[in-house]
Amino acid sequence: QVQLVESGGGSVTAGGSLTLACAYSSAPVFMGWFRQAPDKAREAVAAIWLTSGAAKYGDSMRDRFTISRDYAKRTLYLQMNNLRPEDTAMYYCAASSTASLWAGAALTVRAYTYWGQGTEVTVSP
Repeated sequence: QVQLVESGGGSVTAGGSLTLACAYSSAPVFMGWFRQAPDKAREAVAAIWLTSGAAKYGDSMRDRFTISRDYAKRTLYLQMNNLRPEDTAMYYCAASSTASLWAGAALTVRAYTYWGQGTEVTVSP
């Protein structure tokens, strides 16, 4: 069982930055950040293999978002820069203990067993 607690959400104006954090209770194999806007499907932002730090990004996410982790502190981060109103969403961190899903499914919801409660990000024009 992995418990996840996100923090760092809030309201910013367009062009601003935020850093989200996700504290985890025990180390899974890989973790990810997802987001879900109202009336939209949950989409992948990024994923990271915890031991090596190797990362993957969702479509169009790489240029403004950076996923990282502090292995010693058991914390996952998402640095978000140059935020746009369309980035407004609930952001979730997720964890997976199934290594075989990394290669083909790390950016899909189905790869993750454990989910945090979410932290809200609102970007105003």
